[in-house]
Amino acid sequence: MIDSFDGEYEFLSNFYPATTTYRGFTFKSSEAAYQFAKVRDENITREIVGQFMNASPAEAKKLGRRVDARPDWDIIKLSIMEQVLRSKFNNEILKEKLLETDGEELVEGNWWGDTFWGVCKGKGQNHLGKLLMMLRNEYKLERAFE
Repeated sequence: MIDSFDGEYEFLSNFYPATTTYRGFTFKSSEAAYQFAKVRDENITREIVGQFMNASPAEAKKLGRRVDARPDWDIIKLSIMEQVLRSKFNNEILKEKLLETDGEELVEGNWWGDTFWGVCKGKGQNHLGKLLMMLRNEYKLERAFE
């Protein structure tokens, strides 16, 4: 089991610096793309886009907490994360590293209490880990049919 997305497995983290495209905009990390996705369409301005595009992952997370989130956010956030991760792992080097985790359960273990995307103190839904394992399995199948 890989139960921490740091060190050798830091590339699994949304805070890892990896160019990620969402809705035609390119961000420095999957965290920034995901946080930008919260912004209501009517609130998207050049300034808002620029703030997210140029933000570090931590800055993007703070920005995401301050935006007026889409009313359907809780319904769509899993599918948004999937789209964001697909963009991030479109990078062949990252895709290969993800494939190299084959056979391992991926658990976004954390100490900050995120029990939706990860697991903290043995409790959590681990949606980030589940999405990563789903993508890994898809990439593995693609390779089998090449």
